[in-house]
Amino acid sequence: MLPLSASAIDNDSVPKKGGLFHAIYEFVRDFSRVDSNYIEPCKYNYTVMLQNTNTFEAYSLSSKNKQKISFAPKPSIKMGPYIGWRWIFLGYTIDFSHLDEGSRKQDWVLSFYSNQIGVDIFYRKTGTDYKIRYMDLGPNIATSPIEGTNFDGIRSDIKGFNLYYIFNHHKFSYPAAYSQSTVQRKSAGSFLAGIGYTTHSLQVDWKKLNEVVKEKLGTDIAETQLDSSLFFGRIHYSDYSVSAGYAYNWVFAHNWLIDLSLSMAIAYKRTTGDMDHSHFTLRDFTLQNFNLDGVSRFGLVWNNSKWYAGANAIFHSYNYRKSQFSTNTYFGSINIYVGFNFGKR
Repeated sequence: MLPLSASAIDNDSVPKKGGLFHAIYEFVRDFSRVDSNYIEPCKYNYTVMLQNTNTFEAYSLSSKNKQKISFAPKPSIKMGPYIGWRWIFLGYTIDFSHLDEGSRKQDWVLSFYSNQIGVDIFYRKTGTDYKIRYMDLGPNIATSPIEGTNFDGIRSDIKGFNLYYIFNHHKFSYPAAYSQSTVQRKSAGSFLAGIGYTTHSLQVDWKKLNEVVKEKLGTDIAETQLDSSLFFGRIHYSDYSVSAGYAYNWVFAHNWLIDLSLSMAIAYKRTTGDMDHSHFTLRDFTLQNFNLDGVSRFGLVWNNSKWYAGANAIFHSYNYRKSQFSTNTYFGSINIYVGFNFGKR
């Protein structure tokens, strides 16, 4: 993960200038201007941090007959150093859980946290280390023998961005919770509003899955019990969303902070099958393509301005429903870090 954060600046530090230049300058600086009774700006130019990142993901498929299959790989365990200069924060991590496996997995996130606006840009591509975590084929069909079985017949990628606006940005600081560039001194919360766009691609090798079911559960179940409505070739859809939520920074002790944030999004899914026309028209629109997505965040931070340590978790949920089947996609990360600032401004 490559987080970027905008450092907070007090009102008194803005130079007094007139004309258009000053108006533009004031507009740009307002993105990081804060109430210093609630938020303490960073006093340093540079930072060094060591971070452990643990990533998770899962895909769940359900048929109209209530059959369900869930796939998930083992978590990725990464660690690496980060170095930052003011609002630029870059780093590199090594995936210790896949050193000898030659996995095709790709995963990167670029985040920007200012007091007023936040941006998440992400790209994820599956590897080959998936397992069948759960299967429900109906009552009286025991599926426990197949759970935990290796399955490399799933291919998926997700890419997109989330952009959100923080209304109470003068008193509430997202950077204090997720990029350690400021310190929240008094508890405060804020409503959030945002937009997002993602593209999703999911493909399952059903022939390979059928062979695994035959091996683990028997030929009769594979040939007569599996719901054929699940056997799609490939799903590819775009997700357009408008979100709203709330976040709260609780300063429960000096230099300590807990953040909890939840946003729900109304998302319109447009599949490849809906794209028969070169331009989207009203006849392509259907209320059945609306679904609910969500983003949740949790952060625990200790920060005395010089040294800091903490942990945070960020999880995304995407839901896609059609008359014959539905899919649920979950991915996220848990980060544990320790670092220090240096080079006073």
